[in-house]
Amino acid sequence: MRNRPNNTNRLLKYIFIFFLSFQSIAQSNHFEMVKNMELMDQIYEHLEKYYVDDLQVGHLSKAGIDAMLKELDPFTVYYHESNMEDYRMMMTGQYGGIGSLVRKIGNYICIAEPYEGNPAEKSGLKAGDKIISIDGKDMVGKASDEVSSSLKGPKGTTIKVEVEREGEGRKTISVTRDEIKLHDVPYSGMLNEKIGYIKLNSFTQTASQEVKDAFIDLKSKGMKELIFDLRGNGGGLLIEAVKIVNFFVKKNQLVVSTKGKIADENHVYLTQEEPLDLEIPLTVLIDEGSASASEIVSGSLQDLDRAVIIGQTSYGKGLVQRTYDLKYGSKMKLTIAKYYTPSGRCVQRLEYYDKSEDEKPKEIADSLLKVFKTTNGRDVIDGRGIEPDLKIEEKEFSRLTSMIYANNLIFNYATKYKIAHPTIAPAGEFKLSDAEFNDFKNYVLKDTFSYSTASEERLMKMKDIAIKEGYYEDSKAEYEALLKKVTPSKERDLDKFKAEILSLLENEIVSRYYYQKGRAVDAFKSDLFVNKAKEILADLKTYNTILKK
Repeated sequence: MRNRPNNTNRLLKYIFIFFLSFQSIAQSNHFEMVKNMELMDQIYEHLEKYYVDDLQVGHLSKAGIDAMLKELDPFTVYYHESNMEDYRMMMTGQYGGIGSLVRKIGNYICIAEPYEGNPAEKSGLKAGDKIISIDGKDMVGKASDEVSSSLKGPKGTTIKVEVEREGEGRKTISVTRDEIKLHDVPYSGMLNEKIGYIKLNSFTQTASQEVKDAFIDLKSKGMKELIFDLRGNGGGLLIEAVKIVNFFVKKNQLVVSTKGKIADENHVYLTQEEPLDLEIPLTVLIDEGSASASEIVSGSLQDLDRAVIIGQTSYGKGLVQRTYDLKYGSKMKLTIAKYYTPSGRCVQRLEYYDKSEDEKPKEIADSLLKVFKTTNGRDVIDGRGIEPDLKIEEKEFSRLTSMIYANNLIFNYATKYKIAHPTIAPAGEFKLSDAEFNDFKNYVLKDTFSYSTASEERLMKMKDIAIKEGYYEDSKAEYEALLKKVTPSKERDLDKFKAEILSLLENEIVSRYYYQKGRAVDAFKSDLFVNKAKEILADLKTYNTILKK
């Protein structure tokens, strides 16, 4: 029998103390704390003495911490010392690596999208390359995160990436890692002679400076109106959100306040600088992926009647986190407060301490929602994220389009297209010909995937009910005729949903030549959100009416 290492009991005690130190421990529950610490200590002692296999102490401890924190909210997170690269990327947008997205296709992890000007692209790696090995270590059948971790590493180190490329077979490419900085503003530009566009992907330490630089550049190009795109932006640093709001509102204006359990977490954030522009007509685009700092920006500008908010109701994250340094190089990101926009509302949608039977947090009840007033007297509510002033109902893709995308047929066809076509028209001007779309159709028809339509599924259910009730035989002919019309046909549906398929296919092809910026420009052709913003900015009377100016 092995002797239990002296540090294992101590380790478990640290874990429990770690958890309990963030609870208000009154004298009445002191016994409960001591009791549970002793129980955990005994459990670990028995595991160490009697469990059939050797225990991985570090893995077991991290699993215990993660499970414990899972009982709170999804934003309270423990970062083990081995996860510091992920933490650094979250805070700064920087990491050591090759600069490329990867995706799993079948049994392979493939290069999905090299970042322009970064090591992956410079070394010759291309979208569609299947990663066979990294420094001789087999990567076939591995998970995406394992391959991604192998590609990351210190700046200046070199790795050998063996890939299999369409039409060329296997080759080994040497890639020297660099410091990769994911830009907070991946794209900005003029949509016409008056309207500028800025896309913000995250709120790292450089977000406000990148937005400021983009804004000044667009003003120099004649921008008179601005579309500020926060779709899919999950947030980041609160102070960066305050600085960005400051660009459009006066100095000493309240942007956001925070309230926590302890007085030290109660703060009021005012704008500190003179604005860049108080008058420029401004629209902000949001969707269900816009959260946290994105909601501070959009919610504050809405409360102050400074911008028309367009899109879909945002995520609804009204919680503030702070990161604390722990021992042994680890960190903890902890929810310490809720934030409130200038009107006084908190946008938090879910109650994580009031979970349903299936362990899902519940939405705040409608009866508890409150109405607040913007500066100009418009009604806004709390507890539901940011509701846009103009709602966009984005059409869902058809079942066929979704299956084509999920089965990587668009991605793989774009790989083949790039090989056959060395150059294409500029982003925004590129279009596939009818002959090229027919070629894609034939490519899809060769695939063996199957799918059903929602209409077909409902008709089948209706048939079962009709049979049970005795009505089916009387309506059999009509039923069979209708079923025939809604039963999937790849060839028919490829033509029926040609427009939405083309938008995805052309966008993927453009990205192979013009990377992320090209993808953004091409997307404008069919972007309902952007088109609605352009429409509102072209009609300033309606714009002012919405804001009650």
